[in-house]
Amino acid sequence: MSPTSVSARKAVSASRAVLLFAGLAVAFMASNVALAATICVNPGGTSGCHSTIGAAVTAAAPGSVIRVAPGVYKEQVVIKKSLSLVSTARLGATIDATGLANGIFVDGMAAAPGVGVANVLISGFKVRNAKFEGVLVANANNVVLVDNLVEDNNRALDIATPACPGAPAFETNEGEDCGEGIHLIAVSDSSVVRNESTHNSGGILISDETGPSFEILVSQNYVHDNPYDCGITMASHGPATSVIPSAKLPYGISHNTISHNLSEHNGTQVPGAGAGVGIFAPFPGTQNSSNVVINNDLRNNGMPGFAMHNHASAPAPAPAVNMNNNVIVGNHFSGNAADTADTATAGPTGVNIFSTAPLYGTVVSENVFDNEAIDIAFKVPAGQLDAHFNDFSNSIGVDNLGSGSVNATEDWWHCATGPGAGPCATANGTHVVSAPFLSSAFAVE
Repeated sequence: MSPTSVSARKAVSASRAVLLFAGLAVAFMASNVALAATICVNPGGTSGCHSTIGAAVTAAAPGSVIRVAPGVYKEQVVIKKSLSLVSTARLGATIDATGLANGIFVDGMAAAPGVGVANVLISGFKVRNAKFEGVLVANANNVVLVDNLVEDNNRALDIATPACPGAPAFETNEGEDCGEGIHLIAVSDSSVVRNESTHNSGGILISDETGPSFEILVSQNYVHDNPYDCGITMASHGPATSVIPSAKLPYGISHNTISHNLSEHNGTQVPGAGAGVGIFAPFPGTQNSSNVVINNDLRNNGMPGFAMHNHASAPAPAPAVNMNNNVIVGNHFSGNAADTADTATAGPTGVNIFSTAPLYGTVVSENVFDNEAIDIAFKVPAGQLDAHFNDFSNSIGVDNLGSGSVNATEDWWHCATGPGAGPCATANGTHVVSAPFLSSAFAVE
């Protein structure tokens, strides 16, 4: 078995371990719900309950559980302490943030990066109509978002300009999307599980303006019909020097797992456009490495099913870009669109990896492609892509558009004779190694 195959299987095992850990974490927090002090909320404020969620949060001691009865709550909920916020009926409680910045803001900004608010559970809410994000989590750790519906947010977005007037200064790169539906900034050891994010500008965003984001699990979410950006995005942005004047470089995004999500029909309107899942480190000094994108269904998006981009690099002594060691394994790609601008592919494209800086340690393995014109496009000035045990469609299996190399051995090229004419997928470009190849489709475990 090749070393790349071993690494891909290790990624699968690691992802399963993370999923198990996340399940235990949710169960642990749920058990704490039963033990902690409980505060109730209902629209009428009857039976000793608060009439607003914000009043309950203000009254709550750290570690409290706030149980919210069904109804519509027209407010922004700001959380700066450890607590559990739970709708008593799944999706029965609606936070309508019309005219307000966010629906829910888990705000650790008052603390230093890595120190902010911790141990927050948010479960069972509809969150809609915010000017910016439906749910924003900043400078926090051990946050669990589970079983929420986040829809129709980013209402301040003027896509024709594009602009996001009034967006907070610590969000350095959100003019074109107002932060998307769910946004995590400088967040660690957290989970976003079984949520639906729809009809926002984009679905779920992880970024690093005020601190590093790492060890986040994004799993079993349904992310769809977000017209102007990707379904799920990890993007390294410039530091928020207006908030942290001493910041010199982006903090970086790493060791996150994007697993078992359905991301479809995102980024289909122009201007805008977006992939099913995107990893971006756009300029010198940005870092987005060692992430795993595993067992997702990525289909019918306005850009490739998976896109990884770096747009600007510079020679030393400029800071290097780190977009290395990302693993894309076990996903299903179908019916996605071509990439655009400087990353353009002929498309439709399943996976597009583009970088102006050398790229190493990237693995694309055990994926299934159908209804794509290009399954994997790769354009880098130097470096290597390892692509093994993929089931290609009968189009272009691998299109190497740059000077880097592609090790595409042990793939199924849609026929037993390997890449070539007729019903077989093809291998285009130089520096592509395709033999030995599989004589039948790879059986994904």
